[in-house]
Amino acid sequence: MKLLIGNRNYSTWSLRPWLVLQHFEIPFEDEVLQLAGPGWRENLAARSPTGRVPVLLDGALVLPETLAIIEYLADSFPDKAIWPAERKDRAMARAAAAEMHAGFSGLRNHAPMNLRASHPGKVDLDAVRKDLHRVETLWGDLLARTGGPYLFGAFSAADAMFAPLATRLRTYDLPVSDVAGRYVEAIYALPAFQQWLGLALQEPWIVDDDEIDVIQGRVAPGTLA
Repeated sequence: MKLLIGNRNYSTWSLRPWLVLQHFEIPFEDEVLQLAGPGWRENLAARSPTGRVPVLLDGALVLPETLAIIEYLADSFPDKAIWPAERKDRAMARAAAAEMHAGFSGLRNHAPMNLRASHPGKVDLDAVRKDLHRVETLWGDLLARTGGPYLFGAFSAADAMFAPLATRLRTYDLPVSDVAGRYVEAIYALPAFQQWLGLALQEPWIVDDDEIDVIQGRVAPGTLA
């Protein structure tokens, strides 16, 4: 089984199924497909049916799309508890994951994931205020219900889906409650996340489209080192 991923520093969608595979000790290998540089779009289109990452390769199966990959893994390894075991918890976890998949556009657009960076004060809080309120409510309700440290007690696919959002809160030092802050700390403490982070910090590549200084016009494209 192989997972095709984008640059670890920036690729939110790649991080999610990678965490599931790594945390639940499912044997796999990964391959980084560049998200910038000469010919990167053509190279990606040659390997991915959607021209995007991640893509799971399992025998003849070529499976794009993060939630589909996670569901395939859950079906393939039912003993791994990738989703919560209790039916109502499982339904709520899938609802939360789907909301993350489709929502939080303010944070996506104005606070791109950048694990190597620290950019306090650079995000317009008015642009992300609605998303911050929603994530506080969602995380707070679930953590109060289950007791944490993860959304459904033990780490699950729902946490994998929210892990990139948690990194945005830290990278841009966004204002959150102590409850949300502790959840961010729990994500960072996860051994699988620490492995991904360590590899991301070693990457030499820059993707201008995901660098807030380039996006906001403080730095010209191609000049970051």
